[in-house]
Amino acid sequence: MKYSHALVLNPYMKESSAAMGFFPPAGLEYVATAMEGLVGKLSLVDLRQEKDLHPLENLLKFIDDENIDLICISCNWSYYFKEVIALINCLPNNRDIIVGGQQATDYVEELFGFCPNIKIIVRGEGEESMQEILEGASLSVIKGISFRDNGKIIHNPVRPLADVNKLRFPNRKLRRTSYHLKSKNIILSKSGFDSVLTARGCPYSCKFCTLSLNPLGQKRFYSARKPESIIKELKTVDAKVIFMADDNFFVNPKRVTEICDLIRQEKIDKRFIAHARLEIAKHPKMLEKAYEAGFRVMLMGIESPHDKILKLFNKGFTRKDVEESFAVLRDYPFYYHGYFIFGNIGETAEEMVEIAEFAEKIGVDSISAQKLRLEKYSSMKELVEKTPGYHYNTTGFVYSDKYDIDKLGQIGKKIKKGFYKPKRLIMIAKKVYSLGIFTKEDLLHLLSQSPMLLVKVILREIDKKTGKIRKRIKQWLPSQKGLPSIEIRKKI
Repeated sequence: MKYSHALVLNPYMKESSAAMGFFPPAGLEYVATAMEGLVGKLSLVDLRQEKDLHPLENLLKFIDDENIDLICISCNWSYYFKEVIALINCLPNNRDIIVGGQQATDYVEELFGFCPNIKIIVRGEGEESMQEILEGASLSVIKGISFRDNGKIIHNPVRPLADVNKLRFPNRKLRRTSYHLKSKNIILSKSGFDSVLTARGCPYSCKFCTLSLNPLGQKRFYSARKPESIIKELKTVDAKVIFMADDNFFVNPKRVTEICDLIRQEKIDKRFIAHARLEIAKHPKMLEKAYEAGFRVMLMGIESPHDKILKLFNKGFTRKDVEESFAVLRDYPFYYHGYFIFGNIGETAEEMVEIAEFAEKIGVDSISAQKLRLEKYSSMKELVEKTPGYHYNTTGFVYSDKYDIDKLGQIGKKIKKGFYKPKRLIMIAKKVYSLGIFTKEDLLHLLSQSPMLLVKVILREIDKKTGKIRKRIKQWLPSQKGLPSIEIRKKI
C-alpha cells in the first residue's frame, strides 16, 4: 500500500450560526468507507465533535504522533472557507494532501492558488476517484480530479456519476464519536441521531435549487438504492432518530411503501425525519405506512405564500395547492416543518413578513425562513444579474437597492417573531414528545443540563388548579442544581 495511515478530516471546528451541528458528515463517510482496505490505517475525524484536537497545534501533534502520511479534507461549505484554507496551509508539507467537496469543486483554481501544499482536488462525487488514486493509477488517467504537474494545474475530464447501488454505505465503526440531536451545544436526546442516504439527485427543477446538479454543473439524475440495501444499512445504525437525507424521500410512493413494509417486517424501531413535497397528500396509504414504520417529521419546501414567487421558482404548485394539501396533511399526526425563502425578486417587505401568518394558517409546526441565496450553478443567477437594482454578494445572498442585507436580516427577525410566539414553543415541545421523538428519559436528561429551560415551559402550562405543584417547583428552583425530586417528576 502506498499510504500507511490516512486521515479523513472534516475541518470545520464549528457550524455556521444557522446550523444545529448534529449531522454526521455523510459525504465524507462515504469516501472514507470507499478507502477501506486501500490504506494501512484509516482515521475519520470530525473537528466539530473532537474538541480535544482544538486548537490547531493539537491536530498537528495528532498527525505527527500517528505518523499520518495522507490527509484527505472535505471543503464543502462556503462558511468558514477562509478558516479552512488557513488550516490547510498549516498542515505539514511532507504529507500528501487531497481535498474534495462542493466548495473545493466550485473553486478548484482558487484553492490551488491559496494552498500550495494541495496535491490533488477531487471534483464532484469522490468515492471512485479516491479508490483509483489509492490503487496507484496514473493521475493523468483518473477522471474527476485536478492535480499539480511540474507547476501546472491539470484538469482531467469529468467523471460519470456512479451507480448508487454499487457504492458501499458508510461504515459507522469508523467514527470516533457519536452524534446527538442538539441545539446551542445542549444535547436534546441521549438516544442518538444519524442520517441515511437512500437516493441521490432530484427529479424536480426548482430554479433556486441546485440539488439536482453536482458541483460541476452536471445533472444528477434521480438514482435510488434498492430497499434491501437500505434495510441492511438501517440494521447497522444504533441511533434512535434517523434523518433520511434524500433531497425528497417520497419521490416514488411504491418504493416508499416497500421500504416501510420492510422496516416493520424487520422490526426496526426508529423515528424517521425526511424531506417531502406537497404531493405526499395525494397518497394516503403511503402516509399511513410511513407513520406505522416510524416516520414522524416531514420537512416541506413551501418557499412562499405568493403565486408570483412560486411561479418564479418553478415550484409546480400554487398557494391554493399548498392550502389544499395541508388541509389533508393536518389529518395525519406528523410534525411538519416548512422551509420558506424571502428577499425574492419583486417581493415587498409586507409580502415577506406574510410568511409567518401563512405558515400559521396552513398548520405547520415550525418554519425556517432564509434569504434567497444563489449557488454557482443556480439558474436564478442570470435572472438576478439582468434585473435592475438586484445584486448578490460573495457568499451568494441576493439583495436589492431597496432591501440590503441588513434590512433583509431585520425582516427575517420579524418573520421569526411573528411565528414563534411563546405558545408555539409549548406546542412544539408537546408534539415532539407525543410523537415519540423524545422519550421521558430524554426530557429528564435535558432538564439535568438546563433545568430552567423545561421548568419555564412547565410553569406556563400549569393552571391554577395545580398551584401546589407550581409552588413546589418554585421552591425547588433556587436551591437545587440537579433534577427535581422523583415525586415532582411523577406529577409533572
